[in-house]
Amino acid sequence: MLVHSRTGKWATWALFLVLFLPLFALPMLVIVAASFSTHWSGAFPSGATTGNYGAAVRGESLQALTTSLVTAVVASVLALVLGSWAALAAAALKKRGKRVLDALFMLPVAVPSVVVGLAVLVAFSQPPFLLNGTRWIVVLAHTILVTAFAYQSVSAAIVRLDPVYEQAAASLGARPAHVLWRVKLPLLLPSLNAAAGLCFALSMGELSATMMLYPPDWMPLPVQIFTATDRGSLFTGSAVAVVLMGTTLLVLLAVSRIRTRASYR
Repeated sequence: MLVHSRTGKWATWALFLVLFLPLFALPMLVIVAASFSTHWSGAFPSGATTGNYGAAVRGESLQALTTSLVTAVVASVLALVLGSWAALAAAALKKRGKRVLDALFMLPVAVPSVVVGLAVLVAFSQPPFLLNGTRWIVVLAHTILVTAFAYQSVSAAIVRLDPVYEQAAASLGARPAHVLWRVKLPLLLPSLNAAAGLCFALSMGELSATMMLYPPDWMPLPVQIFTATDRGSLFTGSAVAVVLMGTTLLVLLAVSRIRTRASYR
């Protein structure tokens, strides 16, 4: 609802700050402060240091960051391809068929991610699909978890597309594959970029299913943060968490630049 009066605008901003600061901004600021600290002083971290970042950007932490980046990129690409293909196919179905496909793709996010992890573990621990103990089972679980978001994002964009462009291309003799490649996909490019960024961010932060599946040589960064804090290394874990947040934000900013350029076209 739009607020036109000055009093209403001030009240809206005050309510936003009251809700935003304690619920979202303050916990993030505490993590950042803890990453530069060595001990607690009452309710706040203290003892300024940058030593925590020494452990956060080398050795196991650097390897875990690389693992998270590779997993997130591969899972995002696979999710984008599968989700976009399914969304395009669903758009051609009747209402009942589209509802079935919607339910199928939303099922992994309708249940706890630990259930998805258990299902993947059970399904791929026996031949002929033996992936347990390999990095591919982690990539598969992440792909399953984020494909629903790619599917929903692209499906919503397809509904908003003006069919005039496709009809014009078809009337000029363009084949369906040419219409898809040269007309429909370019129009969907901003939504595809948005879906890719969302899938990447979700994969970078996924923990529950990953904890059940990751092999010792393929530990993503969220798992390392959990293990560090579980061992009592709270300040080092905070530094690693800041590295995770910063890396994710940088990638999302890069994706947003691509999305902005695509929208201008």
